Amino acid sequence: MKCPKCGYTDEVKPAVSHGLQIPPHISDVGLQLIKAFEGKHNKGYLCPANVWTIGYGHTGPTLGKPTPQGMTISDFDAETLLKKDMAKFEDVVTKHVKVPLSQNQFDALVSFTFNVGAGAFASSTLLKLLNQGKYDEVPAQFLRWNKGGGKVLAGLVRRRKSEAHLFVTGELKTNF
Repeated sequence: MKCPKCGYTDEVKPAVSHGLQIPPHISDVGLQLIKAFEGKHNKGYLCPANVWTIGYGHTGPTLGKPTPQGMTISDFDAETLLKKDMAKFEDVVTKHVKVPLSQNQFDALVSFTFNVGAGAFASSTLLKLLNQGKYDEVPAQFLRWNKGGGKVLAGLVRRRKSEAHLFVTGELKTNF
């Protein structure tokens, strides 16, 4: 089936892996996608959404403290924070998705949820369509989430295309 919005032609098929309807953890491919778009920042910075961020897109307390301007962390700490963040967003996806997922579909959804937030994912049309079993309509829904501050952002356009591509094909591609 060809998606009219993004043009992907591979058929989307739900899969059951190892007897589980939903994979328990994001794969290395999913982590690579997140790392490619978040980048690693060992020093705290104010992101475009005006939120203090550090490591691979980590917001909120860092190592038990607020993330102040100028805070620095090691590469090891950046990886540790990413793993903790992933556990949270894996749980969000697992809690809200009611249909079987392949590993690549799960990875794309965890990346998406990490970026847009748990509440936005939970109330999204993307999730509603997915839970209705309309897998073929999901890629176009990713592409709708391309704005920051009301403006289309090139980085979000690329990220959403990458997430949609991963969801459909299982292939990591970040150079859209």
